[in-house]
Amino acid sequence: MSSTILMIDDDTPLLRLTELNLTKAGYRFVSAQHGIAGLQMLEQEHPSLVLLDVTMPKLDGWETCRLIREVSDVPIIMLTGRDEETDKARGLDLGADDYLTKPFGFVELQARIRAMLRRATMPSVNQQHRQKTRFHTGGLVVDIPSHHVTLYGKPIALTPTEFRLLEHLLKHAGMVLTHSQLLTAAWGFAYSEATELLKPTISRLRQKVEDDPSHPTLIQTVHGVGYRLILTPATTNPPTKTG
Repeated sequence: MSSTILMIDDDTPLLRLTELNLTKAGYRFVSAQHGIAGLQMLEQEHPSLVLLDVTMPKLDGWETCRLIREVSDVPIIMLTGRDEETDKARGLDLGADDYLTKPFGFVELQARIRAMLRRATMPSVNQQHRQKTRFHTGGLVVDIPSHHVTLYGKPIALTPTEFRLLEHLLKHAGMVLTHSQLLTAAWGFAYSEATELLKPTISRLRQKVEDDPSHPTLIQTVHGVGYRLILTPATTNPPTKTG
């Protein structure tokens, strides 16, 4: 069965051109022209990937992305005419997995779609070769084969990119991993220098897996180099808040 691509964009000519290109490439294409309709289409069609524009009527791409992430870990590629680093960071903070600036070429779009779908569905090489597939550190439990994550027994929803990043950190616990190493592990070799992707994703991951995201102890920053994950004794009791 071909993968379904949902495109949410109010640019009708671009929708038609993208549909022609992607259906010719073998994908099933569905679309919506604003965020509200896009969310309805997401529920109806269960797409394999979402192409999401930023500037739309009724509900813009930022808010649409946030709402999608509340219910789904489907890969999201943001499409926008903006090329500012702050805009890219905002999209990634809200849960987008990739960012493509308009005007874009369809060869590049298809390559990014293939890469995103491949990373979302295929197990990592480390998963195939390393014996340990379940980690328990502090109140966090991560089961690699099932992609199941809990914090003190409560399920945690991670995007595919967040999960790959956490998996790589866990399997190299105690080691300092460079920005380039983490980017390659989570996004692929083509993104090894895309440092603007990493910091907001780490921040978002900390919000989900740290006891106190404002004072992270699990995923530690090594300034100027990268990040390191520190394993702690397993516990089932959340920390007692004082004050």
